Amino acid sequence: MTNDSIPSTRLAPPVGGFEEIDGRRIYVHRCGSGGPAVVFLAGAGAVGLDYFGVQQEVSRFTTAVVYDRGGTGYSDPLPLPRTAAAVATELRDLLRAQHIAAPYVLAPHSLGGFYAFRFAQLYPRDVAGLVWLDALHRDWDEHMPPDAGLGAMERTAPDPDRLDALRPALHEMNTELLAAYPERIQRSLIDAKASDDWIRAGLAERATLTPLAAELRTGPGLPDVPVVALTVLGDESAAMPEQASRQVHDGKRTLDAALVSAVSRGEQRILTDTFHHRLCFDRPDAVVRAIRDVVDRSARPLDSARS
Repeated sequence: MTNDSIPSTRLAPPVGGFEEIDGRRIYVHRCGSGGPAVVFLAGAGAVGLDYFGVQQEVSRFTTAVVYDRGGTGYSDPLPLPRTAAAVATELRDLLRAQHIAAPYVLAPHSLGGFYAFRFAQLYPRDVAGLVWLDALHRDWDEHMPPDAGLGAMERTAPDPDRLDALRPALHEMNTELLAAYPERIQRSLIDAKASDDWIRAGLAERATLTPLAAELRTGPGLPDVPVVALTVLGDESAAMPEQASRQVHDGKRTLDAALVSAVSRGEQRILTDTFHHRLCFDRPDAVVRAIRDVVDRSARPLDSARS
């Protein structure tokens, strides 16, 4: 892994470095030691270093890894969107190249849930546990009203012109969210998130949510590993009618309840004091505690956990 020879047209990360996978540089930052390693899978429009704060806390008790999928963040560009299988395979290759031993605890947020689910389908023995950070699920449409379905998310994604008008508000939001981060990381992320490349990548990843869910439905369910799902039900009624907000909350509650009931050691924890995009910034304590619990439970044999 190296930070050397970064092309001038690509942004240089403030920490971490690169691993070459299939001839492309994938950004990765790891800290801590021990296992099972915890791997954060970012949402659309987010990048690995958005989870830097919780990564630092997790690194106090095990190895913690953040990275950028190919075509996003500090990683080399490539055509987007991609299949979930391509993203999952890339992640496995990256972890092996980094000599980070399996199995792993995956901590997906938002869109990262699709990729974590596919990873678990393809490589079940490489998964020690899952921490579901208000993440998307293949059965999303079965629990949500049509106006909040995956197709609606694709259609309502802002176009580049509207995003351009939103840049000042996005800059203000990112400045506030990242205020507690070290200055070098904060400054790099705030500038990079305003770049055309990063904005386009976030939009492109949101373009095929329905096909991603369909891809996951062709495979099995999750392996029987410890799972903690953090379901965010903050009051966002100002952004939608009250009845619609209630339907979305009910859908998320039942969706994550079904997710954790599908395994022997599943637990749902509902949070009402934050919002989807703010989870790891407002409630890092809840995120780190969930990860710690899954790490601890993964070390216990299934029979002893049941007793």
